[in-house]
Amino acid sequence: MAYSASFNPSGGGAIAGLGMTAMTRDYTKSASGLAAEAIRLAIEDAGLTKDDVDGLLINAGVTQGVSLGLQPTLGFRNLKLVNHMNAAGSTAGQMVQFASLAVQAGLATTVACVFADAPLRPGVSAGAAYGGAANRPRGMASLAPAYGFFGAANTMYALAARRHMALYGTTQDQLGAVAVSTRAWATMNPAAMQREPMTLEDYHNSRWIVEPFHLFDCTLVTNGAIAVIVTSAERARDLKQPPVYVIGMGQGHPGNPRRAGYENEVNTGAITARDTAFGMAGVGVGDVDVRELYDCYTYTTMVTLEDYGFCRKGEGGAFVADGRLGPGGSHPTNTGGGQLSGYYMWGMTPVSEAVIQTRGQGGERQVPQHDVVLVSTQGGILDHHATLILSPDPAAGTAKGSR
Repeated sequence: MAYSASFNPSGGGAIAGLGMTAMTRDYTKSASGLAAEAIRLAIEDAGLTKDDVDGLLINAGVTQGVSLGLQPTLGFRNLKLVNHMNAAGSTAGQMVQFASLAVQAGLATTVACVFADAPLRPGVSAGAAYGGAANRPRGMASLAPAYGFFGAANTMYALAARRHMALYGTTQDQLGAVAVSTRAWATMNPAAMQREPMTLEDYHNSRWIVEPFHLFDCTLVTNGAIAVIVTSAERARDLKQPPVYVIGMGQGHPGNPRRAGYENEVNTGAITARDTAFGMAGVGVGDVDVRELYDCYTYTTMVTLEDYGFCRKGEGGAFVADGRLGPGGSHPTNTGGGQLSGYYMWGMTPVSEAVIQTRGQGGERQVPQHDVVLVSTQGGILDHHATLILSPDPAAGTAKGSR
């Protein structure tokens, strides 16, 4: 695959700091307060001070509780780069991309990227937070809800999964295998919200949400915040933590018109994002050691693995069924428990775990081989994708080559 651009991975961006608040279903702080805490922790993690930061990128979740007013709240003065970004769950990956490009272009030297949300409050259910009456469309757009097509994104993803089942014979057990593998990783992650072991029988016994999704097919709703500090590769080498180099990046946005004749539900923007990112990094799918994928539903993991080329289209079900995604498997995936069992911080869930794995700081769940770590962030109904290729070695692509 060909790639031509002025971005130089070995001299580009690196993630130098990671800050994470507690992940909880309790309302302890506003989203803005959580964002401030995560950024403070990320700055400390990097061994920097707030005066070192000259860029700020914000992604507020479903409640949009974080504004540009976060800058004066944190005492950031004379910033060179500020934006409030929202491409749904793909935003975290995009923030790291834009921060890396800004650093290389000289627009900023040290950029804080933060996601924060607090949708869960006393007396408000997760379903109401993400798909309550206040969020329902009106006019002609209300026809779908009138026929029961409303709430969180469950129904749209359920139809996508059903389409995959109809086309390729994907089974309920195969969806369950994804849930079981992520839970196995979560049992080893102190930050995960669901750490009780799960069997396939437990999965099948969990209540239905919308067929073919059981409770354990669906992501957790979480209050919390995660921030990362992006700086130059050269500067990161002199800071407190092992540098996490951004050696490849890409985006893909299919533009699903939601009408007959299109198959975006089984062919996603990950294909386009993959080609750009792998080409930039100089690696192939066979070089990837660890996969941190956006997994708002079990089906999302399956179709994303297909579209990155880990298996052929339609073979995702068989690919995930034999335990290869879990601890000790040949394709370690979502090693912190992902969004299904870990915590739901939109795209910052896979980004944060990728940083931990790339640094070699995963503890009990650390994957021994972690030279090339794939991050896939996804938003909408498989509409928006952003890919990152991370490595502890800025020359990893040159060293490995594409195979």
